[in-house]
Amino acid sequence: MDRISWDQYFMAQSHLIALRSTCTRLAVGATIVRDKRIIAGGYNGSIAGGTHCIDEGCYVIDNHCVRTIHAEMNAILQCAKFGVPTEGAELYVTHFPCLQCCKGIIQSGIQTVYYSVDYKNHPYALELFEQAKVKVVQVELEEMIIDTKNKEKLQFVANLIGKLADSDISQHEIKELHQHANRLFTSYI
Repeated sequence: MDRISWDQYFMAQSHLIALRSTCTRLAVGATIVRDKRIIAGGYNGSIAGGTHCIDEGCYVIDNHCVRTIHAEMNAILQCAKFGVPTEGAELYVTHFPCLQCCKGIIQSGIQTVYYSVDYKNHPYALELFEQAKVKVVQVELEEMIIDTKNKEKLQFVANLIGKLADSDISQHEIKELHQHANRLFTSYI
């Protein structure tokens, strides 16, 4: 039996957590791991009980949404809130951490950062990680583990079926295509 690697397993967890994001600009997820065990997870969004960007739009100042707490900080703060030490832990995050999160990661004692996607990688963040001896490794998520493009594919198929409906294909055939797409993707087509 083939099993996915630990890196793919934890990175998949981060991509799954990102689905809870309430940020309309970029969905990010983070998972903190110690001894191959998940100790915390976080996604980018508003403070608990606060106004969410998905409901009222982003609150942007100097091209940054000030309403959002980044996924990495949410995970670190979850550990702080519940008294879970982060010293020596590893962080799996969907996107390269911003400069502020980089500093929080270093201060929390996390020793390794695994990220999936390059995103505005700040040279000073890389310098700080190196200075603090925090190992940084890119681990791209294998698409077959979690389909991060499922919504795009679903919309593409729906558009194709819509165009076919305008052709000479029978309504019975169109219905069969819809049903087949439902079985392949989801029940939302």
